[in-house]
Amino acid sequence: MSLSVLDLFSIGIGPSSSHTVGPMRAARRFTSSLQQNDVLDSTHRVKAELYGSLAATGIGHGSDTAVLLGLAGQDPETIDPDACVGLVKDIVDSSRMPLDGRREIHFDRRKDMVLHMRQNLPGHPNGMRLTAFDEAGEELHTRDYYSVGGGFVVTSDELEAELDEARDVNRKDEATEGAEPYPFSSGAELVAHCRANGISIAELMLANEAVKHDLGELRGKLLAIWAVMEECVENGTTRTEPILPGGLKVRRRAPALRAHLEAQTGEKDPMWAMEWVNLFALAVNEENASGGRIVTAPTNGAAGIIPAVMHYFKRFEMPEDATDAEREDKVVDFLLTAAAIGILYKRNASISGAEVGCQGEVGSACSMAAGALCAVLGGTPEQVENAAEIGIEHNLGLTCDPVGGLVQVPCIERNAIASVKAINAARLALLGDGTHRVSLDQAIKTMRDTGADMKSKYKETSRGGLAVNVPEC
Repeated sequence: MSLSVLDLFSIGIGPSSSHTVGPMRAARRFTSSLQQNDVLDSTHRVKAELYGSLAATGIGHGSDTAVLLGLAGQDPETIDPDACVGLVKDIVDSSRMPLDGRREIHFDRRKDMVLHMRQNLPGHPNGMRLTAFDEAGEELHTRDYYSVGGGFVVTSDELEAELDEARDVNRKDEATEGAEPYPFSSGAELVAHCRANGISIAELMLANEAVKHDLGELRGKLLAIWAVMEECVENGTTRTEPILPGGLKVRRRAPALRAHLEAQTGEKDPMWAMEWVNLFALAVNEENASGGRIVTAPTNGAAGIIPAVMHYFKRFEMPEDATDAEREDKVVDFLLTAAAIGILYKRNASISGAEVGCQGEVGSACSMAAGALCAVLGGTPEQVENAAEIGIEHNLGLTCDPVGGLVQVPCIERNAIASVKAINAARLALLGDGTHRVSLDQAIKTMRDTGADMKSKYKETSRGGLAVNVPEC
């Protein structure tokens, strides 16, 4: 499985990469498969079934509406977030679905959208089955999809192929063998390549990306991703609605916090920089909770951490005399380094809260941000690996227990806390020489094993933890 930086960072909408972006992409893939199998014009009804975590917290995460939008031909990267409610309302009120945006069919949400909250498909907790029927009610085509975190979607066959590859540790990635100059499947291999060739992790990633992308275009896409992250912070600090949607009546804090910080004059609070980090993270995740435009980093639930830490670097660590090109270089290096670390989690564990708990989302994002910050602050590959290890080690065992199935409590604050933790991890690593007792690979394996041992009620089902101990109203 050859992964790109553009796989780890993709543009979508809130509130969840696995429960919103993934289902929308799966539904889009299904309509494409209807076309490929020459049954789109024969389809008169589509039934969508959500299983496991995808069903248990699907309403709060907007999974059901995401499927409707995907079936209607909408894409999470290009859809207007403000138009989503109206598009879904039209489908529900009229009981008509513009399948793939081209063919109108009957769609009864009460009958054709089924949530199996106590059942799982065999491959992953986030499973969904889509089935098309002809005018006589005969099945034309059916396909199972799994939303495996970060907006990644796989079919049953694709998931099995990934599992076969993971079981065969000696097998080389067929897409990478003979192509990527520096293939790596572990942190140790990543650092060893850098040490042997005298290059940084960002330079290694750039060399690998060169076999997949034109580097000029890649740079433009990474800067565009950063622009969306910046826009997300701006949107999150300027919204006027005082309460987040969803029924929990969670108060927005980012706009007031921004006004408070910008009003500060004279001698600054010693923790002033940390308050800005809190602001950046809160702004992104409040925007995510509002269904706004977001960048998976590597997931939506953890989308505030990497932007918050990068904003911190630009505001408090970037040399004041840096040119625009130098500032852009730092953004690109930051994202490339973070992606290299994220690839290790994706390959060797999981970034899905439904599979390993929030340690796979906030934990991996904290680790990615810590390593990336260490790199742009001048850290060696060994120090970067150390920073990434610190970032995940102190998130091990973190449960995913969203109150009301919404990506709000404890998710929003958790991003702010993890952002500060990532900065501290980078600074701790820079105080050393890269030598440390616990390796990143050992910490990632521990995260995977801990997730396997964790009860399902703590893995994005809202059946345990804060989700059952905090009243929803």
